[in-house]
Amino acid sequence: MSEKNRDGKRTARERLADEREKQKSRDKRRRALIVGASTVCVLGLAAVIGVVAANAGKDDGSESAGPIVAPSGAQGKDSLAIPVGKESAKSTLTVWEDFRCPACRAFELAYRDTIHELTKAGQLKVEYHLATLIDGNMGGTGSRKAANAAACAQDAGKFPKYHDVLYDNQPPETEDGFADEDKLIDLAGKVEGLDSTLFQECVEGGKHNSWVEKSNAAFRSGGFSGTPTVLLDGKNIYQDRSMTPPKLKKLVEDANG
Repeated sequence: MSEKNRDGKRTARERLADEREKQKSRDKRRRALIVGASTVCVLGLAAVIGVVAANAGKDDGSESAGPIVAPSGAQGKDSLAIPVGKESAKSTLTVWEDFRCPACRAFELAYRDTIHELTKAGQLKVEYHLATLIDGNMGGTGSRKAANAAACAQDAGKFPKYHDVLYDNQPPETEDGFADEDKLIDLAGKVEGLDSTLFQECVEGGKHNSWVEKSNAAFRSGGFSGTPTVLLDGKNIYQDRSMTPPKLKKLVEDANG
């Protein structure tokens, strides 16, 4: 083999090794994403909080009128929390989120497996509160329609899986993809047993739109700086830059110990 060919193969191997190392670094950052890392997105929204407050909930309005209908099993004040996990769990994670919010997706992807593990073990109960912050900030109706669809999934007993599907298929923040009800219904096909006539009617009819708006009003009046806001037994862990999935797991396990 000529020296030139050997150099060419060595260079190719080096490029491949470099790419593998870069991919490992990307995977490590994604897996070990700490809460503080996503705060940049939240602070970006907080910087325009005056605009958000002024515009939150301002969409076409024609689809949001109607009685306030809480989804099945909703709990807490004004039935604004969707619970996941056993009632007997000693720790409660309160999550305020917006399905259009990139920081919410980052948090979900980093902490999802840990949260699922702890809820299945009966050690953690999660209370999800849905907001429409991005609708107010960027315009559109995708936050509200996705939240309504998630509430419809709760009616069918499929909220946790549909919740994850929405984040797995989140459109770019500037594209109001979730405003397309057909897309929300298509995504239900990824959850076994969810795509039914009742679910479709719930989504298309905006059954829980007014409930979503009430939840968003509670978010705005709660003094929170942005989404996600994540509280463990009342303490805001999203603002803790040292928080990681293993640390969250230990905190919950210690509380149950």
